[in-house]
Amino acid sequence: MMRFISLAALLLLTACSAGAPPGADLPTVEALTANDPYAEARPISWRNLLDRPREAADARIAYGEGEEQYGELWLPDGDGMHPLVIMVHGGCWQAAIPGTILQDQLNADLRGRGFAVWNITYPRLGHETGGYPGTFRSVAAAVDHARALAAEHPLDLSRSVIMGHSAGGHLALWAGARGRLGPDWVNAPGNEPFIPGAVITLAGINDLEAYRETGPGRCGEPGAVELLVDFTARAPDPFADTSPARLLPLGVEQVVVSGALDPIVPPAFGEAYAAAATAAGDDVLEITIDQAGHFELIDPAAPAWAVIMAEIDRVTQ
Repeated sequence: MMRFISLAALLLLTACSAGAPPGADLPTVEALTANDPYAEARPISWRNLLDRPREAADARIAYGEGEEQYGELWLPDGDGMHPLVIMVHGGCWQAAIPGTILQDQLNADLRGRGFAVWNITYPRLGHETGGYPGTFRSVAAAVDHARALAAEHPLDLSRSVIMGHSAGGHLALWAGARGRLGPDWVNAPGNEPFIPGAVITLAGINDLEAYRETGPGRCGEPGAVELLVDFTARAPDPFADTSPARLLPLGVEQVVVSGALDPIVPPAFGEAYAAAATAAGDDVLEITIDQAGHFELIDPAAPAWAVIMAEIDRVTQ
């Protein structure tokens, strides 16, 4: 069953800006930031979010030996077993955009609430192994590394969720779908992929085909999507193992969150994906937050965060 919620939130942040990775035919910063119909409504930009004072993670841990194969572990105080949020940052899959620091504000808030956070990064477009299959294999390895972390830290993997924003929302859903992909996408021989109890996708690019075809062009699409999936070399169907919409039903509970005023991933994409996932038999909650854009969803000072936090609490009970 798909449920719909519409809740009010303040409009605080400006639209995304991005540089193009080396050698990629992607838009300039000016192209990505132009013609935002909601720009005047946002008193601060995403850069202001990055400029806020931030707390530090407890440890930086490699999950592989390759480029950008590490994560940051945030651990709450106390000796109890902590629920785990696996966090996947966005940034249009591009190396030129900041990575794990985009989520630092959320990670500190979650740590203060008693959640452990495994904030992962991965090679992106512009890194040597970015794109297919390096981005995907790295995300799979990072998620599976939760088992190794739990062997050394008080993490309750039975109360876990993977949450991603924008391009990270796509990768979070893809990681939740790995049970549909077979042994080629399991990094630890003899193990099943680690699938958290739920996936929360925040302004996620959940259907790569639809975003390539009809996206507003603010995340470098269609070019960025084509580079990500190695579109030409893997024709005729490069989306079969890369797009969550093609892997339905995922077999995992999903929360699909959109901002009603998001110019980067407009809410119609979240609504359409949620409807398709529900029709395929998945348990999906679709939430569109009124008066919220793209970056309110990763700002713990914005009213939107209370809505998202309630869902994190619910799925990790």
